[in-house]
Amino acid sequence: MRLVHVVTLVSDDGAYGGPTSVAVGQLQECAARGHEVTLLSLWRGRTTAPARIGSVALRTRPARALLPGRFTGLLHPLLVADLWRSMGRADVVHIHAGRDLVSLTALVVAALRRKRFFVQTHGMVEPRRSAVVRLFDRVYVPLLRRARGCLVLTERERSAVAEVVGPGGPPLLITPNGVRPGDGGTADGVRHGREVLFLARLHPRKRPDAFVEMAALVHRTVPDVRFTLYGADEGSLPNVRRLIAAHGLGGVVSYGGALDHAEAVWAFTTATVYVLPSVDEPFGMTVLEAMSVGTPVVCTETCGLADELARREAAIVTDGSPRAMADAVCRLLTDEDTREALVKAGRRAVEDVFSIHVVAERLEEIYRTVDAPPVM
Repeated sequence: MRLVHVVTLVSDDGAYGGPTSVAVGQLQECAARGHEVTLLSLWRGRTTAPARIGSVALRTRPARALLPGRFTGLLHPLLVADLWRSMGRADVVHIHAGRDLVSLTALVVAALRRKRFFVQTHGMVEPRRSAVVRLFDRVYVPLLRRARGCLVLTERERSAVAEVVGPGGPPLLITPNGVRPGDGGTADGVRHGREVLFLARLHPRKRPDAFVEMAALVHRTVPDVRFTLYGADEGSLPNVRRLIAAHGLGGVVSYGGALDHAEAVWAFTTATVYVLPSVDEPFGMTVLEAMSVGTPVVCTETCGLADELARREAAIVTDGSPRAMADAVCRLLTDEDTREALVKAGRRAVEDVFSIHVVAERLEEIYRTVDAPPVM
């Protein structure tokens, strides 16, 4: 099959997060299965966009802010022509759709091209009451309803999307994200020190400030551990730095900036523990990436993966308070049996449920069985 995926932004700092890494991972696995794959997107970075990401052909235009909003108003006029040409020869179109101009444009082009298309919302399409969103949805929601299927991550997301699209919407198909399982070995050979990692956008919902508060508590008990935050700053860095100074953690907690994907994988591989303090996380790709390389995970109970991981004892799920996260981290740093059990259970969870191989099989099934003609 000729597969065309659309995602809003690819960048050298991973600013768009999960949707981009999911799209790339899905297409790489589909390419390995013999499909012809293309990813269309805007590009933002210090250099020109690459022509390929591994086995995935990448077609981009420079991101331009046509309307206010971090991602909502980004577009480039020539991307419309790229979408038209690429979708014209595609067997399947898969749009990683948020409420933004790129997603809206891709939906319009797919409908005009009379293509069999799917959408995947990544927790980005939830009920909103603002006047701007209601106006946007007057065009956006009817286009979502024309999709052959909408891929959602969890039951919670299925309920939210169902409320947005209303009666007559497409089938809502629960499809987890996936990562490539590790080779079954351990990464302890490259973990020269002891480091607790935060790797996410520095945004209030991700709670990097709670990570620093947690670090202060852990440092009192395990003083030789270091803590590193990575990720693009989205408003929380000044408060993070203030907290580091207030707790006297200048030599203990550091900020390393944003990482590209290869750098992020290495950071997971070398970390001793990964902590994701964010609340209402739709899924948590970074949790899977950490588990896949044998790094134990601490997350919060509002992470979309929390119930499954807790059931499998594959991560330590906390209430998200700095004290609860600190207790979990201290336990992993001082109890080797607990740590090894968590690593093994995490790897099993990735292999059994969250492997990109499993996800790609699910995608092929969806692409091949939902064959009804587009609704006119």
